[in-house]
Amino acid sequence: MSPFPTKPEAGLPEEIERWVEGGTLLLLSLRLTALAATGSRPEDFWTKALWILERELQVEQSRLMVWQHGAWQAFPDGAGGQPESDLLAEVLDEERPQQRGAWWAVPLLPPGGENRVLALRGTPRPPSGKGVREFLLELGAGLQCVAGFAETALRRTERITRLATLLELSRKWNQTSEMEPLLVAVAEAATKLLDADRATIFLWDRESHTLVGRPALGVTGNELRIPDETGIVGQVIHTREPRRADREEASQEIDRSVDEAVGYETQSVLCVPMFAADGELYGAFQVLNQRSGRFDDEDEVALAEIAQQAAVVLQNTEQRERLARANQQWSEASASGVRLIGDSPAIRSLQSTLERVAQTDLAVLVLGENGTGKEVVSRAIHLQSPRRDAPFVAVNCAAIADTLLESELFGHEKGAFTDAHQARAGKFELAADGTLFLDEIGDMSPGGQAKLLRVLEEKVVVRVGGSNPIHTDTRVIAATNQNLAELVREKKFREDLFFRLNVVTLQLPPLRERGDDVLVLAEYFLNDFCRKARRETLEISTAAQQRLRDHRWPGNVRELRNLMEQLAFLLPQGPIKAEDLNFIATLSRSQEDTPGVELGLPLTDATLRFQTEYIERTVTESGGNMTEVARRLGLHRSNLYRKMRQLGMNELP
Repeated sequence: MSPFPTKPEAGLPEEIERWVEGGTLLLLSLRLTALAATGSRPEDFWTKALWILERELQVEQSRLMVWQHGAWQAFPDGAGGQPESDLLAEVLDEERPQQRGAWWAVPLLPPGGENRVLALRGTPRPPSGKGVREFLLELGAGLQCVAGFAETALRRTERITRLATLLELSRKWNQTSEMEPLLVAVAEAATKLLDADRATIFLWDRESHTLVGRPALGVTGNELRIPDETGIVGQVIHTREPRRADREEASQEIDRSVDEAVGYETQSVLCVPMFAADGELYGAFQVLNQRSGRFDDEDEVALAEIAQQAAVVLQNTEQRERLARANQQWSEASASGVRLIGDSPAIRSLQSTLERVAQTDLAVLVLGENGTGKEVVSRAIHLQSPRRDAPFVAVNCAAIADTLLESELFGHEKGAFTDAHQARAGKFELAADGTLFLDEIGDMSPGGQAKLLRVLEEKVVVRVGGSNPIHTDTRVIAATNQNLAELVREKKFREDLFFRLNVVTLQLPPLRERGDDVLVLAEYFLNDFCRKARRETLEISTAAQQRLRDHRWPGNVRELRNLMEQLAFLLPQGPIKAEDLNFIATLSRSQEDTPGVELGLPLTDATLRFQTEYIERTVTESGGNMTEVARRLGLHRSNLYRKMRQLGMNELP
């Protein structure tokens, strides 16, 4: 900024009008007022104003003298000399024009004005009837009013220009789909508009209490990570208020350790908070070293406007990047993990059915033992359907407490319950136009079943604590390892919901009924894990192949996959021998070692007793390690605990 700013007060144009009406060089006042209305920079205004004064007053030279940083600064700064400092100081003290030698000095003293003096070399010609001092005193007051009007016009012009620039920048920013180029573009725009040396956008990582600054010039990787209590930017984050500082006024507040790390010297700082569209603090925007001096109020307003626009654009870009990453993950999953491996008649029939079902919007119920691939089949349906570009959202109904299930599925509004600090979309909204996979649907509470049925029938969700209906076009695929028909007969599952979900039923065969698919799957998993382990693919010996065929695979495909992962990472060298399959050997007990159930019991009671004894023996064998127990039984840990509660067993740590 110029060292010759003015600070106009309200009502200055009226003072100018009185000056003109008073008859003080009418032509001069009109010319200066017209010049002020152009909105020129202070340097341009004073250059032209001093030239007009020299011409109209018929003096040899005119200078603007400003007391700044303990010395008098002359404008324009050129040859021709200047009045003595004593004369300038005397004029300011007495607040009236004075002459010494060839120089006249005129104070420019509006209310709250700065230490400025108009110096004229030569004696001006006043209008008839006025003395020189009387005329110059009136001239100084009028000139200061005109200068204030010029500054007001300049601020208006600058604001219009800034808003137009921001509008154009916002348009360009919204066309940028990647975060890093956008951060650089925003920082460059701020330095240009504020005439600053550097700019950094600090994004706030709340979880780690860290500020991530990008772009950070001079720092490896163009990224700066500092604690969120560091320096000026830390104050802005915690107070949510703008801060300005320079070397003279706030040297203790500027963090010099960062300067030392990057080989930079911070002279002045302006930092403002950045708020997201929902009002949450998103980060802070900081500019350094105003090239013409220090940052002022106008700079603070300008940076706040830039930060407001930038925060919205950055947040939108971040969301677009997140969606792009999600789409990439789905594409990778489609190309690798989401595949039905096998050539048995059951799998070929299932693949044919999937192709037909995928092209419809019918509800699908996937049945099968744990580990048979119910989620894999559901993802395959989604990725082969017209909804493949929309989200696939999986929910394990057994892993969510009954009190939270409604909030998870349908979302909630801010303040709906104690911990609802902000509004949150539910799984139905997140899966909009895509597929919602409800695993372990048989474990859903009666209340949850009723609300789910209403959504499936009306295709409308209402957030907890809200009243606005939200339309949902989400395909639902449900899965369970339980006998839903039996649960319906026992009044544990709603009959109307069962028929609503049971439009298409897919029964997944257990691995023990898929013949040589066990070898095909074993080789597939083994190749994949050996590649990840960066070793050559292990071969499976003939004896080991026979052991794989003979095993009953209670954990189905999941059990086989876990075994191949262990072998790929832990087996010192190949080929895989029968004795290397210790995991299978542990579960392949003789008839004498297996839990026994006496004859004569009803089938339901016998089944419950067998499950209880089988889990107890597995817990004992695993030394109480419930994660290992769940793995051996082919269950998720949460499902294991649920099953134990159903059986009336004591939960172990």
